Amino acid sequence: MEEQEHTYLRPMELFHTREMVTVCAPMVRYSKLAFRSLVRMYGCDLCYTPMITSDTFLRAVQARHSDFTTSKEDRPLIVQFAAKQGEDWARATELVSQYCDGVDLNCGCPQRWAMAEGYGACLIHKPHLVSDMVRQTRGTVSQPEFTVSVKIRIHDDLSHMYMSITTYTVTLCCTHSHTHRRTVDFAQQMEAAGVSFIAIHGRTQKQRSEPVCTETIAAVKAAVSIPVVANGGVRSLEEACVLKEVTGADGIMTARGILENPALYAGHTHTPLECVREWVHLALSTGTPFTCFHHHLIYMLEHTLTRAERRYFNILTSTTGVLAYLSDRFMLDL
Repeated sequence: MEEQEHTYLRPMELFHTREMVTVCAPMVRYSKLAFRSLVRMYGCDLCYTPMITSDTFLRAVQARHSDFTTSKEDRPLIVQFAAKQGEDWARATELVSQYCDGVDLNCGCPQRWAMAEGYGACLIHKPHLVSDMVRQTRGTVSQPEFTVSVKIRIHDDLSHMYMSITTYTVTLCCTHSHTHRRTVDFAQQMEAAGVSFIAIHGRTQKQRSEPVCTETIAAVKAAVSIPVVANGGVRSLEEACVLKEVTGADGIMTARGILENPALYAGHTHTPLECVREWVHLALSTGTPFTCFHHHLIYMLEHTLTRAERRYFNILTSTTGVLAYLSDRFMLDL
């Protein structure tokens, strides 16, 4: 019997057919194969790998094996790279192109080490360099449906209209009186360079948990013809729908929210126990290291366990101990 081919919608097909494309953000250490498989079971349309440093990926076979693991069912998939030279990003793209549906350039990581190396959020101040990188990478892949995208943070010289998303209200408040022209200009230059879509984290590189600037995301959406994905502050499906409505974005991306609740896009307000069970089976079957396996559960159970229970659970040191705790506490058949 012939093996059936896995059928799915590619990224641009999703943007053309879905009212709101639901996206799992790239997360260092966390958005790996087992977790991507889990969120796909609960309504996530499109997943990113963790950020992979392109030059290391090119230099070392061991780095390629540890940084990039996938499967036939792990689609559609975007591989995100940190790069500062077009040649590195293009060559890394050639290595992964047959195993994914697109590549993304990280222009939003605010960590000091990344910016010191010329990666991440510092690239939003170098639009000509990024445009050249996009063109060079686009030229390496012949498949027209293969996407090349960028994920950015907003510039800090903008007209900040921040959105505080709560369950029932949206609060907008203006702070600065400058313009958001630089972020819009950057997005338009990326479109001209040939990006397929752009993802925007609605905070500056210095901000962490501040409210998201929805006005700038909306301004970018109004100024470009490519799909726009809005990112930041989403902890529930309802909040995702609010962010889409306020910005007009084509897709919604979440990181911390989906870590805490992988069933977020399915409408669950907290991680259901069945999702915990599925995570255990997926993590063990894919050989997920204990630290990663445990940390995901710490996030998932944050709103389920009491403070005393969390203190105990968070210091467990073995898979056996974690499984025994889950079986006893939740009566899970693992």
